[in-house]
Amino acid sequence: MTSNVIISLFAIILTLIGFYPYIRDILRGTIKPHVFSWVIWSVVTLVVYFAQVQDGGGAGAWPIGISGVLTIYVAVLAYFKKSEVVIERVDWLFFIMALISLPFWYLTSDPLWTVLILSTVEVLGFAPTLRKAYHQPYQENVTFFFLFMVRNALSIIALEHYSITTVLFPAAGATACLLLISTVIYRRKSI
Repeated sequence: MTSNVIISLFAIILTLIGFYPYIRDILRGTIKPHVFSWVIWSVVTLVVYFAQVQDGGGAGAWPIGISGVLTIYVAVLAYFKKSEVVIERVDWLFFIMALISLPFWYLTSDPLWTVLILSTVEVLGFAPTLRKAYHQPYQENVTFFFLFMVRNALSIIALEHYSITTVLFPAAGATACLLLISTVIYRRKSI
């Protein structure tokens, strides 16, 4: 096995470790994810995975693909468990931007533009969750987002081809996770 594959497998293990308690806590009702953020992240993550594969990301794209499938599962759970479903106009804008990126990629045949759009949507998709975390900081799992910050860093290291197309999405996701973690910690200390 190459070092890229080993690092990618470690990132996949972190993905599974991160999702397990998050999903468990959703089922218990102690974590209430914002359903619209997770729907946006589902679409975005899977499309970026395919763009990374098309641009030669190789093993470094695998954790993003696994995460995409699990993200869909969290979105479904959030919906059926009646989690946070307050959907603002700006949430619809992010969702529409995610959907618009699909034909844009097809028309340009260039995954870079899709990844640029979707990385922006990914970061903006954190807005509903950041808003909720600010007001209800104990309803988010800091460990989950920390693991995904680390997972994204490992995904970057495991890439077999470095380009804006392959690096931007996991880098933006790691940065957004850091912002969410900082918000939750700050709010928990100030309450």
